[in-house]
Amino acid sequence: MAMAVAQHRESSSGSNINKHLDNGKYVRYTAEQVEALERVYAECPKPSSLRRQQLIRECPILSNIEPKQIKVWFQNRRCRDKQKTEASRLQTVNRKLNAMNKLLMEENDRLQKQVSQLVNENGYMKQQLHTVNASTNDASCDSVVTTPPHSLKDANNPAGLLSIAEGTLKEFLSKATGTAVDWVQMPGMKPGPDSVGIFAISQSCSGVAARACGLVSLEPTKIAEILKDRPSWFRDCRNVEVFTMFRAGNGGTIELIYTQMFAPTTLAPARDFWTLRYTTTLENGSLVVCERSLSGSGAGPNAAAAAQFVRAEMLPSGYLIRSCEGGGSIVHIVDHLNLEAWSVPEVLRPLYESSKVVAQKMTIAALHYIRQIAQETSGEVVYGPGRQPAVLRTFSQRLSRGFNDAINGFNDDGWSIMNCDGAEDVIIAINSNKSLNSTPNAVNALPLLGGVLCAKASMLIQNVSPAVLVRFLREHRSEWADFNVDAYSAVSLKAGSYAYPGMRPTRFTGSQIIMPLGHTIEHEELLEVVRLEGHSFAEDNAFLSRDIHLLQLCSGIDENAVGGCSELLFAPINEMFPDDAPLLPSGFRVIPLDTKSSDTQDSLATNRTLDLTSSLEPGPATNHIAVDAPSCPNIRSVLTIAFQFPFDSNLEDNVANMAHQYVRSVISSVQRIAIAISPSGLIPAVGPKQSPSSPEALTLAHWICRSYSYHLGAELLRPEPAVGDSLLKNLWQHQDAILCCSLKSLPVMIFANQAGLDMLETTLMALQDITLDKIFDETGRKTLCSDFAKLMQEGLAYLPAGICMSTMGRHVSYEQAVAWKVLEADESTVHCLAFSFVNWSFV
Repeated sequence: MAMAVAQHRESSSGSNINKHLDNGKYVRYTAEQVEALERVYAECPKPSSLRRQQLIRECPILSNIEPKQIKVWFQNRRCRDKQKTEASRLQTVNRKLNAMNKLLMEENDRLQKQVSQLVNENGYMKQQLHTVNASTNDASCDSVVTTPPHSLKDANNPAGLLSIAEGTLKEFLSKATGTAVDWVQMPGMKPGPDSVGIFAISQSCSGVAARACGLVSLEPTKIAEILKDRPSWFRDCRNVEVFTMFRAGNGGTIELIYTQMFAPTTLAPARDFWTLRYTTTLENGSLVVCERSLSGSGAGPNAAAAAQFVRAEMLPSGYLIRSCEGGGSIVHIVDHLNLEAWSVPEVLRPLYESSKVVAQKMTIAALHYIRQIAQETSGEVVYGPGRQPAVLRTFSQRLSRGFNDAINGFNDDGWSIMNCDGAEDVIIAINSNKSLNSTPNAVNALPLLGGVLCAKASMLIQNVSPAVLVRFLREHRSEWADFNVDAYSAVSLKAGSYAYPGMRPTRFTGSQIIMPLGHTIEHEELLEVVRLEGHSFAEDNAFLSRDIHLLQLCSGIDENAVGGCSELLFAPINEMFPDDAPLLPSGFRVIPLDTKSSDTQDSLATNRTLDLTSSLEPGPATNHIAVDAPSCPNIRSVLTIAFQFPFDSNLEDNVANMAHQYVRSVISSVQRIAIAISPSGLIPAVGPKQSPSSPEALTLAHWICRSYSYHLGAELLRPEPAVGDSLLKNLWQHQDAILCCSLKSLPVMIFANQAGLDMLETTLMALQDITLDKIFDETGRKTLCSDFAKLMQEGLAYLPAGICMSTMGRHVSYEQAVAWKVLEADESTVHCLAFSFVNWSFV
């Protein structure tokens, strides 16, 4: 009996296995069946079971296929697609790695040749020293072959120009691939397959030079076309004008070009160049665009306009572009300039004598730009719905060009100096011919009865990283901006009418919402829309929004980036701004003056001070408590500020006075901010602005801890002897976010420890702009309101787990929050409310 049962079980098990194998066996599909399945796959690659059953019912040709087999077919189809995509990706990566490997091998060969040349030069110098006491030292450190710029006398005929062009080509190629310049790797740039490219700067050569090599997935002719259009990617280029162009005998082209460059600050004149540009194809198929200066005045603007420029020299420079197997190109870029540093104040000469500055502004910018275009063209970068990348680039270029126009104030653009404040060098310039749109005959162009007025100034900033300063100005606009001034420009541009500040009294809430529009592939430049919240003071329309919208361009806020300047440029816009919206850019530009790189990174003042107020002014340092202040080198930067305002001819003097006072107030605010965020110890005579109701930091820390122990019966901090300011430091470094708010009708934050500042993503400088209701979400506010009476009566309240908001709009979760009243020394007066958020984290 038992044997029969066992046999029955084996038989049953075998039949199940066979049935399973029958259901899972390979099925051959007919062409009609595959076509039907492919149509469904194109619409829905992963259909549900109901959709598969519906497919079988709707397609009789699939009636003999099991639903499970249909499911397997879709699984296999998705797997084939995935494998195909992955194979294509790997082939692309392999081609890029091969091209980069070729580039690195060439760079290695070039370095070996350079080493050999230096060894030979060293041996020759030793031999000379041993054999003869030379009267002149043949210093071979100037390894660049520098020839004086060719005179226009040699260019009276095409043959003379071709001779100059061939010489330019030879010298350029020796710099791009040879050892004509002692190139050294740019600090902070590491070559490799994952890097943007190989960057080098000159060492011991006349002028300043920079070199870049990189892989770009564009055809050589397209790359040359983009790079020759210098104003499209070089933000400091004002104008490029081709005066003569003719074909050379070897199939190339020769052009005589006049180029104008903007000055980066108000303290230096602009530069112009008169050059010959030679475009040709080498025997190996490489495309070359090389350029060099010609002597003589050359063509250009009239004498009055030319007086605003200093003629600079371009030594043989250009682009070498070679095709790669499988697509793409290897690009070599060389920029070699003599910027005539003698013509600028001594403090600014590092800007004109630094190869790093040339590398950041021209060489690296060119390679980044063509890589950006290549990724957008190939579809590697996926953008969300909205404006196309080309439109966003146009907005960025218009902001940058408008700001440069305002700083330079060229006479041929219609600018003239109205007055200059000798004390602070605040320059007021007016332009009655200013156009508020770069597009001719634009639909949205606004008529101007008066024109545009610009107030601008430049000053020296010390001990503050440009990236840190600009990042703070971007995140905490209320620390330096006047909302009424923003409203004046916005209303004037929106309606085409003019109003003097104060005619529409508005309360600025101090909050701003930053909405990103786009960014470059390396995130070195951000384009965004900023909304400033405001409400009218008038009772009849107190709830009407007076929001202001700004189109903002921010760059250079990454402290890890090498060199370069940091900018914050903005212009008021309509909330539904069209592509040809009029722009009137204002903002800040901070350029580091020190040429030596430093690995020391600055951090904001919140990492170093425990000040209780956001406004810092020079004064006694009684409350200035340093917390692990890192050492920092003496950083010097030049800050340029420019603000533009439209004006009616009847209000010219009023707007000029307003602009002058406003720029002076901005200068004062920026200086105060720079002092506040400078490293501790560099400015010892700095302390917070005293307020009769504000205790010292150490005093408040004692009140917070003692009140916590009084209400909860437990210690907030670990028991240890309170020596000096140790209690304050322990509270500052506490793992939970501890915040204090005032007891006013609209409670505002007055103190936070490091964790609290990190949670709110803010600084002590901007803490007082944050109200208690903005921290919690709607559920948290309801919970707080229901427990507020208990808190005020019993002095303690526990809030359940919930969500709060940072100043940057990010959600923060916490497991529990404890609120208690902070009592003063007499234990009868309530000074403020304290909150402790336990185990918080960003969602």
